[in-house]
Amino acid sequence: MSKRLLLLYNVKAGRGRIRRKIDALEDIFFEAGYEIEPKMLRFGENPFDDVAQDIDLVVICGGDGTINYVVNAMRTKGLDYPLGIIPAGTANDFAGAIGVSSRTLKAARQIVEGQEQRIDCGRVNGLYFVNIFSFGMFTTTSQHTPEKIKRHLGKAAYLIEGSKELHNREYIPLHIVHDGGEVDVDSTMTLIFNGETAGRFPIARSASIRDGLLDCMIMRKCTTFQGAWAATKLLVAGSENENIIHIRSSKLSITSPLSPLTDMDGQPSAEFPLEIECLSGNLRIVAPKK
Repeated sequence: MSKRLLLLYNVKAGRGRIRRKIDALEDIFFEAGYEIEPKMLRFGENPFDDVAQDIDLVVICGGDGTINYVVNAMRTKGLDYPLGIIPAGTANDFAGAIGVSSRTLKAARQIVEGQEQRIDCGRVNGLYFVNIFSFGMFTTTSQHTPEKIKRHLGKAAYLIEGSKELHNREYIPLHIVHDGGEVDVDSTMTLIFNGETAGRFPIARSASIRDGLLDCMIMRKCTTFQGAWAATKLLVAGSENENIIHIRSSKLSITSPLSPLTDMDGQPSAEFPLEIECLSGNLRIVAPKK
């Protein structure tokens, strides 16, 4: 008896290469015994509408924002399918965290030969994120970076666009309650990781998608030079210093008199106040065998 596979693909992700490889992907999954239903994602619509419930595997072709969209759509329907990931975005941080190849057809073969694992997922005010939730300097860069620049420059586009924000910093007063206590801080940038990287920059090097914890990294209010130096070391080398507060916690409550824009896996996200938690083992992922 064949297994049923829902193949969800974002034709705009990355350089649009997925559209050209759909037939080859279908061949790989068909040979592995799957009955395939390909479906192009239309943002604003739930991809699980009008789809039969007896699905054995959902394969997502796209970047972090695409994965975020599918996970939230799935949870809205109360569904819990195993997910396979074929990276086709600019950074593909989540795919990197689970060890998936950046080569499209190899990633498909890793799925059919892989094993299901339970990994963590973040949640903010009822919205789910797979890699990172953030606000402050640099954190909405992905939303503002034109797709054309992303396609041509890859992750370097984030550095170029983000550098424009150095002279337009907004200090955000925060009160944060976490597992180990509470802290008040004027923040320039706040990053909350489920994964380890942002734009493929290895920032939260102690983070893991399997530890039941979130890694919250806060850049304090500082001078332009200090901020630029701290941000450079953090983004490029993952180096922490006196201007960075690092909190590891399963839950975070964050309040502020301001209402800064937030970002979740490269997409606009929740409004303040924020209730953030790590949902240990919440996602079923078909990952490459170790």
